[in-house]
Amino acid sequence: MAEYQAPLDDMNFVLAEHVDVTGLAALPGHEDFSIELAESILDEANKLASNVLSPLNWVGDQTGVHVHGDAEVKTPKGFKAAYQQYAEAGWGSLQFDPEHGGQGLPFALTIPVQEMWHASNMAWGLCPLLTQGAIEAIESSASEELKEKYLPNMVAGTWTGTMNLTEPQSGSDMATLKSKAERENDYYRIKGQKIYITWGEHDMVDNIIHLVLARLPDAPEGVKGISLFLVPKFLVNADGSLGERNDVKVVSTEHKLGAHASPTCVMSFGEDEGAIGYLVGEEHQGLSCMFKMMNNARLTVGLQGVAISERAYQLARDYANDRVQGIAPGKEDFGAIIHHPDVRRMLLTMRSMTEASRALAYVACSSVDFRNKAIDEELSAKHSDRSALLTPIVKGWTTEIAQEITSLGVQVHGGMGFIEETGAAQHYRDARILPIYEGTNGIQAADLVGRKTQFDGGRAMDALLADMRDVVVAAQQGSEHLQANAAKVAKAIDALEQAKVDLLAKSQEDENYAGSVSYNYMMFMGYVCGAWQMLHGATVAEQRKSDSTHPFYEQKLATADFYINNVLPRYLAFAEMQHAGSASIMTLEASAF
Repeated sequence: MAEYQAPLDDMNFVLAEHVDVTGLAALPGHEDFSIELAESILDEANKLASNVLSPLNWVGDQTGVHVHGDAEVKTPKGFKAAYQQYAEAGWGSLQFDPEHGGQGLPFALTIPVQEMWHASNMAWGLCPLLTQGAIEAIESSASEELKEKYLPNMVAGTWTGTMNLTEPQSGSDMATLKSKAERENDYYRIKGQKIYITWGEHDMVDNIIHLVLARLPDAPEGVKGISLFLVPKFLVNADGSLGERNDVKVVSTEHKLGAHASPTCVMSFGEDEGAIGYLVGEEHQGLSCMFKMMNNARLTVGLQGVAISERAYQLARDYANDRVQGIAPGKEDFGAIIHHPDVRRMLLTMRSMTEASRALAYVACSSVDFRNKAIDEELSAKHSDRSALLTPIVKGWTTEIAQEITSLGVQVHGGMGFIEETGAAQHYRDARILPIYEGTNGIQAADLVGRKTQFDGGRAMDALLADMRDVVVAAQQGSEHLQANAAKVAKAIDALEQAKVDLLAKSQEDENYAGSVSYNYMMFMGYVCGAWQMLHGATVAEQRKSDSTHPFYEQKLATADFYINNVLPRYLAFAEMQHAGSASIMTLEASAF
C-alpha cells in the first residue's frame, strides 16, 4: 500500500486563507511567524510523517503491545527510533514557551503538523498528544519549582506525559473518584488504580510524567474535592538526574478494537508505601487544572478525526485508480473504478467532508492563539467565546463524520476492504475510539447546548452567525454558480439561527428538550460550519484560479460545490429531528427497554 503524503496544498491554503496569519504574526511572541515559515515547517514535517511514521503504521497495528518483564511495555519495532528522531528534531517544542525550551510558535501552526502525525500513524501520535496536554497543565497551574524541574525535558521530548483520570467505577463522572493522596513533608503519597491510560508505560523515553487526580483525606465530597498531582515514573534528583523508581507501575494493557500499537494501560499507584506526587495548582482544585489541558486536547482529538479521514481517503483514492472492474458509463472498455459515478460519489463525500473539517479545526485552533495572546481585551474575549463554542463542534462533529469517511474507505475497496492486508479496515477500527476520547460526543453535545449556548443566551452563537453571513456576502460577489451556492449556505445559516432560538425557548418549557436534541443540534451546527468554511474557500479559489495554472483551485471549487450540494442538505434532517423535541425519546419507561 502507498504511504501517507500530507495534503500540503490544502494545509497551506487553509493556513493562508482561512486562518488570520497576519493577525497571528501581530500577537506578542509570534512576530517571526509567516506563511512562508509555515510552509517550510510543514514540508519538513511531511518527510518524517511519510518516510518514517507511515511505514510503521500497519506493522504496529499487527504487532501490538504487551506487558513483559518487570512491568515494562515494549513498543513495536521502529517506534522508539522514530520517537527519537521526532524529539531530536524539536517537533514536540513548537508551540511552547521559549523559557522552557519551546519555540514559541502559534498553536495554529502545530495543528497541521499534528495532523500529519495522526494521519501517518495515529497510535504513535497519541504519545506526543498526551505529552502536549500534560505540558499545558503544568505550564498553567504548577509551581515555578515544578516547571523548572519537569518542563524542559518534557518540552524537549526527553520525557513524555500522561493524564490519569478514569477509574473502574469513575468514567465521565469524576465525583465517584476513589484514588487517595496523603500529605507527607513537601510531597504527597498517592494510592489508587487508573484505567484507560494512553501511553501510561512504554520504552521510548527514560521517564514518564503522570498527572493524577486523587482525593485528600479532608476533601469535600464530589468533584470539588479532587486534587491534581504530578507523579513521575522515576523520581528526579535536585541536579535533574533520575533517581529511584517511584511506586507506580503498569498492571496490564487493554486488548482494543483499534490503535493496537498505542499502550492503553491499567496503572497502579502505591501498591507499597505509596507513589510520591507533587501538588499541581491548589488542593481541591484539580479538576479545573485538568480541564485547562482537556479543552485543547478535545480540539486535538477532533483533529485526529480529520487525520484518519485523510488517511482513509488517500488509500481509497489510490485503490479506485488502480482497481479495474466493469465498464463505466460512456466508456467502451473495462477500466478503473474511479470512472464509476457511485465510486466518485463516495470519494467526493470523503474528500469534501475532510476538507471542511480540516478548515474548521484549524480556524478553531487559531482562536486559541488569539484568546491567549491578544493584547486587545475585546479581541481576546471574542476568541475566548469562539474557541469555547467551536471546541465541542470540532471534537464532536469531526470525529462523528470520521466514522462515515473511514467506513466509506472500506466500501470503496469492496470485499478487499474487509481484508486486513489492504489497510482500510485499520483506519475504520482506529477511528472508532475518537467519539469516546476526552469526553464522549454525547457530553460534547450537552456542553454545546448547555454551557456554550444556553449559558450565554446564544451570544457566542450570534457572533458566529454574523461572521458566517459575512462569508455569504463575499461569495455573492462571485460568479453565478458561486452566488447560487451562497444562497444555499445562507438558507442553512438562517435555519441554524432558528434552531438556536428554538433551543433557548423550548428548553425553558421542557426539562428533557436540551438533552434530547443536543446531538442533532451539534451535527446540524457541524454541517453548517463546514459549509461556511467551504464557501469561503471557494470564494478565494475562484479569485485565485484566473491568475494560476495550479489545478488546486479548480479542485477546491469542485469539492466545495459537492459539499454544498450533496453534504450540506443533511442539515434539513437534523433540523427536523430537533423540531421533534423530546416526546418520542422520553415516551418509553426505562423498564421497557
